[in-house]
Amino acid sequence: MTTRRRFLGQASAFTTASAFAVGAGWSFKAWPATQVGAPASGGGARKLVVLMLRGAIDGLSVVVPFEDRDYQASRSNIRLGRPGEPGGVMRLNRQFGLHPALARLLPLWESQSLSFVHASGSPDASRSHFDAQDYWESGTPGVKSTPDGWMNRLLATLPGPASPTRALSMGATPARIFSGTASVASLGLGPRALDSKAIDDPRLQAGLAKLYAQDPGLSRSLQDSREGRAEMQRSMAKASLDMGAHEGSREGSSDVSSARAAQLASQADQGAASARSFAADARRMGQLIRRDPHTQLAFTSVGGWDTHVNQGGAEGQLANKLASLGEGLEALSQGLGDAMRDTVIVVCSEFGRTLRQNGTGGTDHGRGNVMWLMGGPVAGAQVLGEWPGLDSAALVEGRDLAVTSDFRQVFAALLQRHLGVPDASLAQVFPGLSGSWRDGGRILRA
Repeated sequence: MTTRRRFLGQASAFTTASAFAVGAGWSFKAWPATQVGAPASGGGARKLVVLMLRGAIDGLSVVVPFEDRDYQASRSNIRLGRPGEPGGVMRLNRQFGLHPALARLLPLWESQSLSFVHASGSPDASRSHFDAQDYWESGTPGVKSTPDGWMNRLLATLPGPASPTRALSMGATPARIFSGTASVASLGLGPRALDSKAIDDPRLQAGLAKLYAQDPGLSRSLQDSREGRAEMQRSMAKASLDMGAHEGSREGSSDVSSARAAQLASQADQGAASARSFAADARRMGQLIRRDPHTQLAFTSVGGWDTHVNQGGAEGQLANKLASLGEGLEALSQGLGDAMRDTVIVVCSEFGRTLRQNGTGGTDHGRGNVMWLMGGPVAGAQVLGEWPGLDSAALVEGRDLAVTSDFRQVFAALLQRHLGVPDASLAQVFPGLSGSWRDGGRILRA
């Protein structure tokens, strides 16, 4: 009975929430700078949103080293052209350009609210999606026994009072990054996630409360679940939303011929939403974060980035997914509204992909990748990190972009300078992490 009660209690601890779809017609704009160490605008809390791209996106096709001869020579069919060429990248600086499918993000770069950390990733060399994603979410690369996720540990270190909706996870299943003892609200996918369910029945709530009365842990989980769901419902009820459905960009048909590659890609996604369906859910997530003054942390994931076959270049499978992802990030920012001034959005993936394209027009599992940093506090228009180059001597095992920036150090700089986490607490969030990131002082606006 104890095991059964604990199982039911843990299941009930995850609340679901959503909102109505809203219309399109919004575009990125510049956000005012946020002074480090100053209160957030309007008295609201500073916020961190993490988006994981499951499947290992090809960072060399996102932020492209277009002038690198080794890049050009290694990708005969999938390389991106130089700025000004047909299908060429959008220039970021003399060395790097942005994939043309991400044109929606260029205004953020121009308004200095978007930066990238290239050659970033995990110090662990695993090329297993499952192990690498676990290491990213646990925050302990190479250690499989870590029971909790680093964002759950972060909850215990944040200044200020706890709340059932202080952390929000959006997805069909609980996120590994939020596993642990601290309460986390769960936002389901789709526009009907807030419809009445059994858990909303007062009689069921009373029965569960009686059942769990002798177990403080389960009783607290039930209470947090009920309060978190109610708080999210109240937040969304305040909104006067456009009822028009907002459809994401149509993802072009793919001529992928390998059933095995498709199967592996699906497994690597671990139930994450597709890029095509991301926009509507991301907008709901942003609205909840903006309307709930208690919410500071949020996490979600998007799948479909394991492009072993027919990856494409300026057009094709990857380009279509990137266009949908860009629309989703735009929708998330629209949902956040003025809260974007105090929000940092980090986009990351478990590892990168090989420099050289394979025999089926795709790329295989690699090492170094690129992290994306968006939001009002971000010191934008920078490609941060140490670029190791793509010549044979610089590549890992002769095939992969090297990792020169540990993802934990990038997050640690954000936690310290954006969320005010003290130095002593970082050891709890990222145990075993030593040293500091060389560009940590440049990551946010001064």
